Amino acid sequence: MSFLAELLINGALSGLMYSLAALGIVLIFKSSGVPNLAQGAMIMLAGYVIWLLASWGMPIYLAIALAAVVMFVFGLLCERLLLRKMVGQPIIMIVMLTLGLEIFLRGLAPGVLGTTPKHINTGISMAPLIVNGVFINRAYIVGGILALILIALSVLFFRTRLGTKLRAVSDDHISSWSVGISVERAIGISWGLAGISALAAASIWGSVQGVNWSLSSLLLPAVAVVILGGLDSIAGVLIGGLVLGILNSLASGYIDPLLHGSTSNAVTALVILLTILIRPYGIFGREDIERI
Repeated sequence: MSFLAELLINGALSGLMYSLAALGIVLIFKSSGVPNLAQGAMIMLAGYVIWLLASWGMPIYLAIALAAVVMFVFGLLCERLLLRKMVGQPIIMIVMLTLGLEIFLRGLAPGVLGTTPKHINTGISMAPLIVNGVFINRAYIVGGILALILIALSVLFFRTRLGTKLRAVSDDHISSWSVGISVERAIGISWGLAGISALAAASIWGSVQGVNWSLSSLLLPAVAVVILGGLDSIAGVLIGGLVLGILNSLASGYIDPLLHGSTSNAVTALVILLTILIRPYGIFGREDIERI
């Protein structure tokens, strides 16, 4: 029973960390209606920025704070230099643009800064927390708490005046323009917020597994989380992350030893496929019915 409890607890906490990676995708979709497939590379880039600033002798938490500013500006630049030029284009072309940005950053950052894993020392002890014989990863605890805080702040943000404007832009660009809302500014802000979300994910995942190209592979579980929970649902990010994290943890504990290999990617892909086939809009996603 202690082994099962360990898998469930660590799985739930790692799932919250997946939610942290997925939050940026939901923020952009909820604000602009654009699925962002560059979030994995943004997490990787944020990790490199933190490491680079820390390697210059900057205290780690000051480096993280400054990196948050850098990633917010990076998000604004993505909208200004890339997304704004796609106004009026089919949504599939915008999705392909974000995928191209993902591939470009995934090759550029490691090519410039190296592929050797670079550790981010946030001061979190790597020694597990032991509770009644159950080993719990301390970094996962910190990551889970951080994810809950950012999810709660995101819910509150979309109830503010600015958040309402962003949701209006997502619903209808033309109507938003007609009432004086700056659609470009709204989309830019959503990308900036996604950059900060990527920074939060990078600070935790980078301290767990190091910073290199592999951080960008968080895109797959992040996509699974938002598809399962619903592309436009912040609550769905929370539930989807918990479900995916627990499923991956149980698979690694009970199936991996039998197959002598990792099944996490297979489980993640299976979650995506089954969700699309059974409930395309996710658990909490909004089902839009259009009259043709």
